[in-house]
Amino acid sequence: MKKDIHPEYREVVFLDAEADFKILTRSTIKTKDKITLDGKEYPLVKLEISSASHPYFTGTEKFVDTAGRVERFQKKFGGTYFNKPEKKKKPAGRL
Repeated sequence: MKKDIHPEYREVVFLDAEADFKILTRSTIKTKDKITLDGKEYPLVKLEISSASHPYFTGTEKFVDTAGRVERFQKKFGGTYFNKPEKKKKPAGRL
């Protein structure tokens, strides 16, 4: 293996601050932040969302009423978007 071409593979803590969820794993990601976990200092990567705060995994998924979306779409295109005439098929040529 060539030297000095591979990124450093080390233990890193990923933190979802919204859910106060931390996971210690290994990664090559570069970060300037650090955190102390169990008396040892690790590089820290802050996440906006994780399985601890994602609506799909937490069971707080919200369903959106799409009827309003369809009506706005039809209003925008004047209801003619889906009523376009079909294209005529060309007759098959000789081979």
